[in-house]
Amino acid sequence: MSEDYEVEFIERGDRKARFLVRGVTPAFANGIRRAMLADVPTLSIDEVRVIENSSVMFDEQIGLRLGLVPLTTPPAEFEEGDRVTLALDVQGPDTAYSGDLVSADDMVQPAEDNVPIIDLKEGQRLEIEADAVLDTGKTHAKHQGGVAVGYRHLQQVEVVGDAEEFEQDEPHIVRGVIEDDGELVATDEFGNDLSNRFPGKEVEVTDVPNAFVFHVETDGSMTVEELVLAAVDTIHDRAAELEDAVQL
Repeated sequence: MSEDYEVEFIERGDRKARFLVRGVTPAFANGIRRAMLADVPTLSIDEVRVIENSSVMFDEQIGLRLGLVPLTTPPAEFEEGDRVTLALDVQGPDTAYSGDLVSADDMVQPAEDNVPIIDLKEGQRLEIEADAVLDTGKTHAKHQGGVAVGYRHLQQVEVVGDAEEFEQDEPHIVRGVIEDDGELVATDEFGNDLSNRFPGKEVEVTDVPNAFVFHVETDGSMTVEELVLAAVDTIHDRAAELEDAVQL
């Protein structure tokens, strides 16, 4: 990766962001994507102890649903393999939601309170204790903090002339982000069709070398910024390990 890389946000939110990185190779861009999916650990319910389950759902099904509830995972507060206990006790008639989970650690909470777990009828009860463990997406997909992580080449659009007289505009579909005279424009702003942005014009579209637009969404276990920085740290750590091994 070049030391002169640049990062520019196009859309920035805690759980959804789109940003441009210039000065990186395709291999490095793909390495960041893979690290966000596989190498950044998150907490997820891994073991469930059922105290009472008089619902119509098997214990194993309850455990599966609980494992899919995203839990907040503060950076650098836990090590891989650490566990946090949560409890759930709901009496019917009611619906058990993720927000009903009570954590033994205030830093670890359901990322969403309204994820339904089960509807309980009159006289039914669900009482459990569960252990959330810190692990990575390489072990199980439920530990992937990034629910949607991808990237595309930044594309540059240049007007090269006028369309021929009486020629009907043909759709010219592009997706992602384009660079038009130094301006970054999301393609959904013009319906992903260049003929809407440049009516009556002939345009040329080229990939900008070593410039990639990342689109990242998280499950709420951490922010986009925390996920990206943690992914970069894992790559740095692996590179340092390789350097040390080569020097032995």
